[in-house]
Amino acid sequence: MSFFLNYSAENAEYMLTTAGYTAVILLLAAVFFGFQFFSKSQDTTPHVKTQRMVYCAGAMALSLVTSFIKFASLPFGGSITLFSMLFICLIGYVFGLRTGIMTGVAYGILQFIMNPYIFAPIQVLLDYPLAFGALGLSGLFRNKKHGLVAGYITGVIGRYLFHVISGYIFFASYAPEGTNSMIYTLVYNATYILPELIVTVIILYMPPVFKAITQVKRLAVSE
Repeated sequence: MSFFLNYSAENAEYMLTTAGYTAVILLLAAVFFGFQFFSKSQDTTPHVKTQRMVYCAGAMALSLVTSFIKFASLPFGGSITLFSMLFICLIGYVFGLRTGIMTGVAYGILQFIMNPYIFAPIQVLLDYPLAFGALGLSGLFRNKKHGLVAGYITGVIGRYLFHVISGYIFFASYAPEGTNSMIYTLVYNATYILPELIVTVIILYMPPVFKAITQVKRLAVSE
């Protein structure tokens, strides 16, 4: 454990070592290039595979950039950003469940590299690859009416639930005295998840935005 992580008694959290960063970056590369392997059963030409990877990489880049535009940040992680979750959900909506989840997992690892918050190894798993991977659940509504909004809401709720599980297990002790720890973690995570969800849904219902995303989907899946 100490080879990859160092424990900070002052902050009561772990910090990545150089070897730890290297391992995480290699894991990110493995997940991202895993698209090539897992897409074999769906795609028939290298062009389609490459096109899909370009869209996924672009979505991750947009999500990362907009995640730094924060309107509010909470002390134990979580922030209201400029629609950063939307771009990952769009990959699921455009390409389906499997690609959406893989993109979300890769993005979660990227977020961990850029801004790691390590309280415990399982907490990292819950708060990064699993939570952001859940955004890919938007792929469940890929071909449904109003699938864009339904998929986005489903993906965001999926992320929220993983953060709630992590918060309840690892951060319940930070709840104010006399406050139920489950209620505390439910409210804490809703504080930053819910406002971004509501604003994004409103934006998605705007006709120009809906038409633009529909056009992007049509271009992305065309061969």
